[in-house]
Amino acid sequence: MEKKRIGLIACEIFFREIAYYASRGPRVIDTVFLPKGLHDLGGDKVRETIQAEIDKMQERDYSRIILGYGLCNNGLVGLTGRRFSLVVPRAHDCITVFMGSRKRYQEYFFTNTGTYFHTIGWLERGAAQGRNFDSQLGPQQSLEDYIAKYGEENGRYLHQVLNAEKNYHKILYITLPLSELPDYRDLSRDAAKEKGWEWEEMVGDGTLLKQLIEGPYPEGDFLVTEPGQKIIATNDEKIIGSVPVKT
Repeated sequence: MEKKRIGLIACEIFFREIAYYASRGPRVIDTVFLPKGLHDLGGDKVRETIQAEIDKMQERDYSRIILGYGLCNNGLVGLTGRRFSLVVPRAHDCITVFMGSRKRYQEYFFTNTGTYFHTIGWLERGAAQGRNFDSQLGPQQSLEDYIAKYGEENGRYLHQVLNAEKNYHKILYITLPLSELPDYRDLSRDAAKEKGWEWEEMVGDGTLLKQLIEGPYPEGDFLVTEPGQKIIATNDEKIIGSVPVKT
C-alpha cells in the first residue's frame, strides 16, 4: 500500500487553493509555503531556499515531494530529492497552473500581449513587481535570437514577457471555481482603473492543481523525478526534465 504522507513545498500564492484541495483528499500532507517575494530575489535564491526545505523533508518518510512552482526564472533547475521523487507541473510559471493547461495559457498569452495577471494569492500576498528574469538574458534581443538560444516555446515566451513587462496595458483576474473563496474583483478592477489599463476576468481550471496534490501525473503535464535525479530546463515544449545527479 502506498504511504499516505506527502511532502508539499509551494509558493504562498497557492495557499487558499492548495488548502482547499488538500483538505478534501485522503492523504496526510505536510505543507511548507514559501514567500511570494522569493521570486524577486532571482532564480538562485529560489533554488537555494526550496532545496533547503527538500533537504529537511529527507529526514521523514514520504511517498513523494510535491513542488507547487513553475520553472520560475529557472529556480527549479538543479533541485534534487535524494530519497524521494519530486513531482512538478510542466509550467513556466504559476499562471499555467491557474489556467489549467499549457495550451490554454499559450493561446491566451501569445494573443494578449502586455497582460498582467492577478489571482487571489497575488493580491493577498502583497504587490507584485512583474516577472523577474536573470541578467544573463542580456539586452533586448530579437525573437529569432531567443528561439535559437532557448528553443521554440521558451524563446517565444521569454521574448513576449520581456517586451510585455515594459508595455503592460491590461490586467487579467483569474479565479478558480471553488466555493467560499474571497472575491477580489473590485480590488483588481480598481488597480487597472488607477493605471488606465483594461481589465478582464477569467474562470480558471483547477485540474492541474488538484492533480498535483492527488495524482495521477500524466507525463505531458507533470515531471516525476526518480530519487537521486535533478531537475533541468529542457528548452522545449516539455519545459523541464530530469537527469541523474553526478557523483
